Amino acid sequence: MRSQARRLAEEKAGRTARRAAEGLVRDLFLLLGTPRVQTSIERLIAIGLWVRGLRAMSCEAAQSEKKACCAPGAVRTEEAVPLLESGSRDAAGVRPEVEAGMVEIPGGAFLMGTDNAEAFPEDGEGPVRSVTLDSFLIDRFPVTNERFASFIAETGYRTEAERFGWSFVFWAHVPGERFEEFVEDTVAAAPWWCKVPGASWKSPEGPGSDVAERQQHPVVHVSWNDAQAFCRWSGQRLPTEAEWECAARGGLVQKLYPWGDKLRPNGQHMCNIWQGEFPRVDTADDGYAGTCPVDAFPANGFGLYSMTGNTWEWCGDWFDAAFHRDASPVNPRGPAEGTSRVMKGGSFLCHRSYCNRYRVAARTSQTPDSSTSHIGFRCAWTRSAAGSG
Repeated sequence: MRSQARRLAEEKAGRTARRAAEGLVRDLFLLLGTPRVQTSIERLIAIGLWVRGLRAMSCEAAQSEKKACCAPGAVRTEEAVPLLESGSRDAAGVRPEVEAGMVEIPGGAFLMGTDNAEAFPEDGEGPVRSVTLDSFLIDRFPVTNERFASFIAETGYRTEAERFGWSFVFWAHVPGERFEEFVEDTVAAAPWWCKVPGASWKSPEGPGSDVAERQQHPVVHVSWNDAQAFCRWSGQRLPTEAEWECAARGGLVQKLYPWGDKLRPNGQHMCNIWQGEFPRVDTADDGYAGTCPVDAFPANGFGLYSMTGNTWEWCGDWFDAAFHRDASPVNPRGPAEGTSRVMKGGSFLCHRSYCNRYRVAARTSQTPDSSTSHIGFRCAWTRSAAGSG
């Protein structure tokens, strides 16, 4: 958990950014001739579109805005939670049914990263480099609500969103008639993210919502710490960033997506991302305006599903934009320490106009205690390391 001084500094910066955003919105509505903002949703949209269009922001503020689009950071005010509740078991190895749901990725070298014009160099996507990995297994699907519920039932674990009492929900998924009641706050740099008390993996949109009809959707509102707890229970681990990217590429070399270079080959939707005008209108042309079943779109060449779009996926590595330039190219695992963990794959909120990080080489990060309605995970395992977790 971040230090008190860091937390206070972040809160101060957040208040400053919010005051600036509120001033921008007042200016915007004066320009439009609108006397006042009519509803919370209108205010939310206005701030989002105005901040998005602003190009005079400082580099630091612009970076914060871009990051918050991918996933807003959670400034928690309590101590970090333990990986597992007392009395829950730490599995040794994986059970046969767990291994049956995994795909073995052969060892060898692959080209990681990208120098493509669509990349974000500041994220450390490049340069293209040869990386060598040992063979490993990775889940065919992201961890689903059904599978996560089994973990909860057996261990009694409570996620960080449940312990802290809130999580981030995308504005359009908050029930409009209860918006004022549900939304406690919004993120200054990306006000489409709403702080919703009661939002968690089992109540993704807040009080009154559930996952009864979404058992095969990826679990969301899980922090990196929560994912680690699940891995201890299942006997697996989170994949390294290099493993995740190798698996996502599906055996293809330097393609933008798990299936090739065209986002929609022959007009076919291949993943669950945003269509329309972000963050105001999602036309859901791909059939979904939120998460979708993990097998809703075709698998890649390795037989892995939902590697891009749908939900971001946690990796085991600490994030650094330059560490890999001088790191060993053999089984890289990222820096030894850091403040945020790598996430890969993009989500249903990604759109070319704002955040095209649904490419396999794209990367972002978030603090290990952060949770949102578009972050999930899948697990990996190495047979030679069975029993090490």
